[in-house]
Amino acid sequence: MSEVSPNSPTNYPGHSAQIRTTDVLVVGGGITGKACALGLAQIGLQTIEIAPDLGQNVESPQGAQWGQRIYAFSPSTQKLLAHLQIWDALDHSRLQAVRDMRIYGDRGEKNDQLHLSAFEAGTPQLAWIGESNLIEHTLDQASRFQNKLERISDAVNCIEADADGVTAHLANGSAIRAKLLVAADGANSPIRTELGITATEESYSQSAVVANWTCTYPHLETAFQWFLPGGDIVAMLPLPDKQVSMVWSTSSENAAQLLQLNQDQWADQFSTIANGAIIKQLGDLTLNSVPAAFPLRKIRAQRFIGPEASPKVVLIGDAAHVMHPLAGQGLNLGLRDVAVLLHILGKRESFRSPSDLVLLRRYERQRQGDTSALLWVTDKLKKLFSASSNTERQLRNWGLGLVNKSHFIKQRLIERALGEVDFD
Repeated sequence: MSEVSPNSPTNYPGHSAQIRTTDVLVVGGGITGKACALGLAQIGLQTIEIAPDLGQNVESPQGAQWGQRIYAFSPSTQKLLAHLQIWDALDHSRLQAVRDMRIYGDRGEKNDQLHLSAFEAGTPQLAWIGESNLIEHTLDQASRFQNKLERISDAVNCIEADADGVTAHLANGSAIRAKLLVAADGANSPIRTELGITATEESYSQSAVVANWTCTYPHLETAFQWFLPGGDIVAMLPLPDKQVSMVWSTSSENAAQLLQLNQDQWADQFSTIANGAIIKQLGDLTLNSVPAAFPLRKIRAQRFIGPEASPKVVLIGDAAHVMHPLAGQGLNLGLRDVAVLLHILGKRESFRSPSDLVLLRRYERQRQGDTSALLWVTDKLKKLFSASSNTERQLRNWGLGLVNKSHFIKQRLIERALGEVDFD
């Protein structure tokens, strides 16, 4: 049974002379890091996961109020979680299947929309909507019973990579030696910086305002998204029991104002934006959480493995890429990193170390194509719908209607959104 080791000098000597060894060290305590650590242990690799907050108990969500951190889980994510044997352990009463997606242009005309249907695509659902802490709690429970996984609540001060592996020096003065280090330490990844891996970063000068609402009309298992004049994007994602989760991408100044609104002022907002289409579709909306906001940006690491001379580190999740939430694919992209890494390491030849250069380059090649394509499409859509000229408005809205009439194009879009992972 794996337990979280507390950050205390009684567990580790206050010097790095005593160095523990392991096959793989995962740095990061989010969903991506936790899923990766569990999966690596399940394929037989001795694994240690380190993050400052691993000792904190993530409570299982309960009651009528849903958490603020809501994600869309694609079928590729569902397949990974099933592979990790935690999908069936989730409380499915807190997951909402998405059968339809409706995306509306910013002119308010009837034909300026794109409708994606699970029925037309021949799939049971396009996605599921659920809470972050639902997934994290279940990952934590599974990790406690994985005897090849140890979790340590601490921070990594620095790392040293050489031809044979990586040594991580922890804040408490101890050190861990690993054949491979997996950096799942977030968008501002200190490990990425320490390795000298450059990352292109672009601010969208926007923030995403998130909040949950109860609605008087049924959402019909549909995810809605409205592009608004001026570049704002409002998404309403279905939750169980006639609830929806809002993601409103807007200027940082407007986001600050939205956070100050009371219930009546929010009602005024919904009655005016998108020509009142949100209320027409969902009815009256009652706030069911405290709104929050976070800045939006695009980040892409130039390399997904490092250091350049003798790679012993792989980047996954936000450490490798961050994207605009308009496609709802950020977490799914990170978990596809995990799925590919598990597949490559799980199928490796017996003579290859987990940090064998052939394996790491294979991982990087496979992930860069998927990442580049999704980041490019998302970025171009964001900028296209931020353009303000009449010609651009007409072209983009006409394009939505044109795509909506093409079964072939819609099928390709759905296939891209569903994602592909392979464990066989």
